[in-house]
Amino acid sequence: MSTAPIFDTEQIQQRPALRVVPRPNQGIWPGLAVPPQNAFKAKIAGGLFTRAVRDLPVRVVYPDGKVVGSGGKSDPMMRLERPNDFFNRLGSDAKIGFGEAYMVGDWSTGPATDLADLLAPFAGRMAKLIHPQLQRFRNAVERQQPVEEENTVDQARDNIARHYDLSNDLFAQFLDETMSYSSAWFEDSFGVTESLADAQRRKIDGILDFARVRAGSEVLEIGTGWGALALQAAQRGARVVTLTLSEEQKALAEKRIAAAGCADRVRVVLQDYREARGQYDAVISVEMIEAVGVDFWPTYFQSLDRLLAPGGRVGLQSITMPHDRMIATRKSYSWMHKYIFPGGIIPSIAAIEHNLDAHTSLEIVERRDLGPHYAETLRQWRGRFVAHWPAVAELGFDETFRRMWEFYLGYCEAGFRVRYLGVSQLSLGRSRF
Repeated sequence: MSTAPIFDTEQIQQRPALRVVPRPNQGIWPGLAVPPQNAFKAKIAGGLFTRAVRDLPVRVVYPDGKVVGSGGKSDPMMRLERPNDFFNRLGSDAKIGFGEAYMVGDWSTGPATDLADLLAPFAGRMAKLIHPQLQRFRNAVERQQPVEEENTVDQARDNIARHYDLSNDLFAQFLDETMSYSSAWFEDSFGVTESLADAQRRKIDGILDFARVRAGSEVLEIGTGWGALALQAAQRGARVVTLTLSEEQKALAEKRIAAAGCADRVRVVLQDYREARGQYDAVISVEMIEAVGVDFWPTYFQSLDRLLAPGGRVGLQSITMPHDRMIATRKSYSWMHKYIFPGGIIPSIAAIEHNLDAHTSLEIVERRDLGPHYAETLRQWRGRFVAHWPAVAELGFDETFRRMWEFYLGYCEAGFRVRYLGVSQLSLGRSRF
């Protein structure tokens, strides 16, 4: 542990002038333009924040030059541009206020600091920010996920639309040519000698292999994306039915499938997985389980079991988190729920195993972990998003949206870097009947 003092008398010299971030449009971003005001809560939040960062290898710099944290000159810098607003947002709701404060410019990174580099120490400390003896009380005091965002058959489509129907053109600005919106699988060089598109194709081949997809296979995909996996399966000679809840994704996926000459082998259906019928040699779902919700996990896994023909395999790719962290946060309403993925929750491997054992005849027969590969995937996505921001802005997205997506991509990258998050490809097969 560093012995550096929490308060440093160093004054930041030649500090660049603050580039004023425009206040959010109140009509588009209600509640963001004016921070909540509660001096008592803000004072408590300031004390807790100071305590949390005192051992982190970061420098938190105030407008007057005061520095908090144990980081040195080469460590990431966080600049508090409007400390009072920042602490008021934290005091109102720490899980949401930290990200909102970045969206509106209450804090920023130093001139030589990458956002993910700064967020990684915070992500690594996530499990220890609340004392273990207080963890059991968090569900009583934290804001809970709203009932209206539960992933019922009717509401799931609205939840998906809030993210995936933003604009196909938006996603095209930062995804690679395959339009894959999930972790890639790189060679050991992590993108140095291969393209992101090639790494995505390797990922798709990996999950197709886990599901034993070959010529003549009847395949059901739950979660179409923009059609990359369905196309690759069809190019192996399989026949594919792929399900999506996104109107935007369905339209573009069908165009891509037709352009590739595979329309006779792939059918894109606007349908919930719970409504699917039939049996298939392979059932594949890539990073869709995160949008299911704890209450619907039994139904989701029962659906995989019901839709899989005898002797078939399920190929499942899932973001994961440690089981104790999943249990502690499973009901919490976070910045990610409010702004990015309503109704979502990331499972643990233990939760997947429990649901398989309790509700299906399936079990995990093969597993491949790709956590570090997701950190690199996200790094490249964020770089593309920033580089292509002028084109994104022309689509009608504003400065607040830009900072929101930078924070989303940067924070996810940080989570995978420090192993707070993982991602696994799983092959599920039957061992009992």
